[in-house]
Parts: sequence; C-alpha cells; structure tokens
Amino acid sequence: MKERIRTIIAQVFDACRREGMFSGELPDFVVESPRSREHGDLAVNVAMMLAKSEKKQPRQIAQLLVEKLQGSDPVIEKLEIAGPGFINFYLKQDAWHSVLGEIEAKGTRFGSCDAGCGQKVMVEFVSANPTGPLHIGHGRGAALGDALARVMAFAGFDVVREYYINDIGNQMQNLGRSLYLRYQQLLKKEVAFPEEGLYKGEYLFDIARDLILRQADKVLQMPENEAIGLCTQFAASAILQGIEDDLELFGVKFDSWFSEKTLFDSGDVPNTLEQMKAKGLAYESEGALWFKATDFGDEKDRVMVRADGRTTYFASDIAYHKNKFKRGFQRVIDIWGADHHGYVPRLAAILKAMGLPQEALSVILVQMVNLLRYGQPVAMSTRSGEFVTLREVIEEVGSDAARFMFLTRRSDAQLDFDLEVAKKQSDENPVYYVQYAHARICSIIAKAGEKGVLPAQFADINAALLIEDQEREIIKKLSQFPELVAGSALAAEPHRVAVYLMELVGQFHSYYARHRVVTDNQELTAARLNLMSGIKTVLQNGLALLGVTAPEKM
Repeated sequence: MKERIRTIIAQVFDACRREGMFSGELPDFVVESPRSREHGDLAVNVAMMLAKSEKKQPRQIAQLLVEKLQGSDPVIEKLEIAGPGFINFYLKQDAWHSVLGEIEAKGTRFGSCDAGCGQKVMVEFVSANPTGPLHIGHGRGAALGDALARVMAFAGFDVVREYYINDIGNQMQNLGRSLYLRYQQLLKKEVAFPEEGLYKGEYLFDIARDLILRQADKVLQMPENEAIGLCTQFAASAILQGIEDDLELFGVKFDSWFSEKTLFDSGDVPNTLEQMKAKGLAYESEGALWFKATDFGDEKDRVMVRADGRTTYFASDIAYHKNKFKRGFQRVIDIWGADHHGYVPRLAAILKAMGLPQEALSVILVQMVNLLRYGQPVAMSTRSGEFVTLREVIEEVGSDAARFMFLTRRSDAQLDFDLEVAKKQSDENPVYYVQYAHARICSIIAKAGEKGVLPAQFADINAALLIEDQEREIIKKLSQFPELVAGSALAAEPHRVAVYLMELVGQFHSYYARHRVVTDNQELTAARLNLMSGIKTVLQNGLALLGVTAPEKM
C-alpha cells in the first residue's frame, strides 16, 4: 500500500508541475504508518521535503497536493494536513484486503524483496578460538549472525556465512601445552599445572582420555616440542569439531570455515606486510614493525610484527580483510563481542590506508548476556576454567527458545537470559508466546475443517465482511512485513523481526479473545479463516528468518 500511495503522489506531482504549480524534481520522501490511528492509515512528509526547492511553506504545498489528490484513487477515503505539513491518508476499509491475496499468492516468499540487489555480502560471526567449547555469549553472536544472514538473503542479498579460525599463535601453543599436561596427569605422571596462562577446563581431560585411547603412552616417548605440537593439533581438531556440532545443534551452518593458518601458507600475511612497507604505511622501531595508524584516524600506531619476529593478530586481520575483498565481497559484516570495541578504529584505519572501501565494512558489537535462574544470576565461570556452555543451555531450554531470546533485543544492549522463563509455557516466554499463536491458528483451521469449513482462496471469499477495526489493523500489520524485512536487512538488525512477530501475535490474541473465527455465517467464517491463514504464513516466514520452528501443535 505504501508503494501505491508513493505512485499516486508521483503522478499528482507530475500533473501539478505540468500546470506550472511546481518547478523542481520530486524529492525522496517518506510514507510511514502513524503511531496513532487518529492520524490516519499513512502519513507522508513530501510537502516538507519540497519546501526548500519550491520556496513555499510546507502547509501551502500540502494544500496544493491535497486538492489534486482528492478523488485521484478509489482507495482514498479522506486526506488531512497535520502539524508542519504532513499529509495524512485515511483509506477505505477494503483498501487493505488485497494484502491477504498477496500473502496467499507468495506463500513462503511473502516478505521477500530485492532490496539487496544481489549484492555479495559476507557475514563473519562466532569465530571463537578453538581453545574450548562455545559459551552462552558465543550463542548470542551465533543467533544474531545466522538470523542476519537469513534476513539479508530473504531481502535479495547474496550472502555467505564464514567462520574465521584462529588456529595459530601463542594461544594454540598454550592449548597444546595444557593438553600435554592433562595427558601426563591421566597417565599418572607427576607434573605441575601452572595457575596462569594455560587452559584449565574439564573438557581437556575428556580430550586427553581420547588421546590416550588413540595413542596410548606414545606421546610420552616424543621430544617435548613434538609432543606439544601433536597435542595442539589434536586438541584444536577435537574442539573445532565440538564447536561445529554445537552450532549444528543450534541450527547454524557455515558456508566457509576459513583458517588463519592458510593466510601464512599462501604468503598473504608476509606479502601484505611487504606491500605496506613499500607504500610507506609501516615503519620499524625497537625491533618491531608498526602500522602508521595515527595517519589514518586511530589513536596510536599498531604493532604488526613483534621484536621477536612473531606477528600479531592485527597482522593476520589485515591480510584476512584484504582477502575478503579480493574474493569479491562488496560488503563485509564482522560480528564481534563488545570487548573488541577498541579494535574497530584500527581496522577502519587499515582499510583507509590500503584503499579498501571503508563504507563496505560494518562491525556489529554484541553485548554480554546476563544468565539468570528465577531472576538470580547464574555463575558464568569459576577459577577452574569451567563455564556455562552453549550446549548446556540448548539442552536445558531448547534451540528455539535460546535463539528467540537472544534476538529479542538489539545486539548492543545487554540481555538478561532467564533459564526458567525460557522454559515456561506462558506469555512470559516470548518464543512460546509466538509459537503458541501459530499452533492455535493451525488448530482453528483444523477444527473448522472438521465442521466442513476450509480456508477458501482469496478470490473466492467476501473480504468486505472483514469490517472489524481489529481485522483492519491486523491486515495493516501484515502488509508491513515486506518493509520490515527490507529495513531489518539494510540496518543489519534482525531483532526487528522478533519484535514485529510479538506485536502481531499480540494483535491476534486480542482479536481472538473478542471475536469468533468459526461462526454460523459460512461466508464470514471463510473470510476470517483467510485472515487466519495470512497471519499463519507471516508467522511461519518470520520465525524461519530467526531460525525458529513454527509448530502446528503445542
């Protein structure tokens, strides 16, 4: 409907210009749904946008347009000028009915659009170091990244999901050393385990037991460096497989698993550093190689190669992002934990320095999750290195509940995740609230079928019978879904979908509490069943974008 109003205004503006009433071009203007029903069905700011170029008062321009808009389209019931020059459109009752036909026609594709124009986008998310299992914080990033990829693909982007594996460096050496010590302890060797620097989680004992099953005590007979190297590879492989299994359980699959090690094997890192030196972007000081980050807006210069010759994570990240654009991605989205906020300026600086498109990079920071039980904090970690894993959360509350809860708020806002609320079968639990509405609609349609009444095709119903204000408001809400999807994709905010679904379900429950769907009037029943079918389709499509199921029974 918004596009129809936009077209009507464009046609009227052209007619006015031909009559000499306007001289300029039609600017980009907004057609939006007012917060209050009293302000009409749609509000347009075109008069304010024209004021400067036409050198007229906005209300004067609005008056000229309204005079021409009256009677220009049968869907318009009346027009009003409000505030500084908004034009409020009040539409006829049946203006919205065609939305139900559109939903029926498009089915699982209703809400999809071409806002992305096929733009090639990489969403890189989770990317946790393979040094331990995923925790609940990683879960929020996983839900966000996967939902964003789904929403963007639905909106016409060509999306690739990538996991970046930090599989070299000091942390991997510490992992190998940690496993080597646990392996020796299980074989009754007396070895000290340092308090600092190594990984202490119980999961290392599990990996060590598996290592013993495969190698017995052969690792003890190796030189220590060789043994630690083997342990590093063994632990990393086991942990990475565990991460992949946990993500699959969570409904997340990656198109690409990109190894940091390949950046060195291919020569990308050393070649990139040489290019930077040749371009005067790097200098040596105190034996280390530095990037001139302050020349490009960062607060200080950054080390790329330490004095002992070891490269920093930053050096790898430079080569990695260069590699992303080399692969043809027109937009790159990185999803990081909020503790990485200081890293954003240096990444922006390196893109600027290397002539890479800064505007093509988006970094989304994910705030912490406060894990609760009955409103009380749950200990997230202990000195022994144990923490609440993502798998434990999934096994307790289910993937659907976890994903939906993670997506109920903006990523940059802290999130309270109450395990008991996530298990409740009540309106307190947002995922239950939405899924139950879908199951209830399925039940309504099934019971109507038992009485010999089935949802008819839109062409065969009398939509004029849908005269209740709540019916009109629900259809208007359904009509907003495609715009909601496009806006979520362009803003990289999939939480908007979860919020929309909860609002739609609120309207449905309120309507169902006041009106019977299956009535003694078969024509009215058919029309209301068609409305129910429209709600059901939008709930299914919205939940699919979040990676959440739409059960038919609960």
